[in-house]
Amino acid sequence: QVHLAESGGGSVQAGGSLRLSCGTSKLIGTGICMAWFRQVPGKEREAVATIYYGGASTTLADSVKGRFTISEDSAANTMTMYLQMDNLNPEDTAMYVCAAMFVGPARCGIYRRDFDYWGQGIQVTVSP
Repeated sequence: QVHLAESGGGSVQAGGSLRLSCGTSKLIGTGICMAWFRQVPGKEREAVATIYYGGASTTLADSVKGRFTISEDSAANTMTMYLQMDNLNPEDTAMYVCAAMFVGPARCGIYRRDFDYWGQGIQVTVSP
């Protein structure tokens, strides 16, 4: 079982920045893929970014490339994933949810939907 804890959401004006964090509980192995999704009521959940333990692979959705950066810090069998969000716009307003699964690095990507572990979510609101 992996527990995920998100932090860093909030409200910002368009053009501003926020940094989201998602930390894991102690891991039984290091073959873990983590992801950020975002959800707006009435719309399909969107995969935003993925990253593998140790930073072995990263993917970003086209909608956030050039504005968002995914990174991680892994040590002592835990992993913290960061999402640096710059030049935010109102279309980025959503509940951002962290997810994780144990899989090989080549299979860690934003096309995946079958993550096993999910965080509670954290709200990001961008005003015009």
